[in-house]
Amino acid sequence: MENKEVVVREEQTGLGSIRIADEVVRIIAGLAATEVPGVAGMSGGVVGGIAEMLGRKNLSKGVKVEVGEKEAAVDLYVIVHYGTRIPDVALQIQENVKRAIEAMTGLTVVEVNVNVQGVAFSQEGKEEEHRVR
Repeated sequence: MENKEVVVREEQTGLGSIRIADEVVRIIAGLAATEVPGVAGMSGGVVGGIAEMLGRKNLSKGVKVEVGEKEAAVDLYVIVHYGTRIPDVALQIQENVKRAIEAMTGLTVVEVNVNVQGVAFSQEGKEEEHRVR
């Protein structure tokens, strides 16, 4: 994996430049997305017709970013909990990711595309657990 860094902004004072790697923007986006209620996790893609859910260490893998000097565009691949209203969850993801990236990096987020790749049925497992006690 190449270690490509993107110059976000040059300081006018002559002290130097601030560099933020694409990976940092991906991690910020992944964390912001998983903070939203209804999001089960990030998706690493669809394998054999089933969405692969990534653990906390791989949050940036379910995120693609295009970062310029002043703007960023983000594509997120998520798995949602069963029973949530997907359009509402997706809108909250878009707002949270945009807010987090803009606050932490100073970039303007021009696009946040949310791709729902699966539904997690984790609530069922909890109910069954109570039935056998």
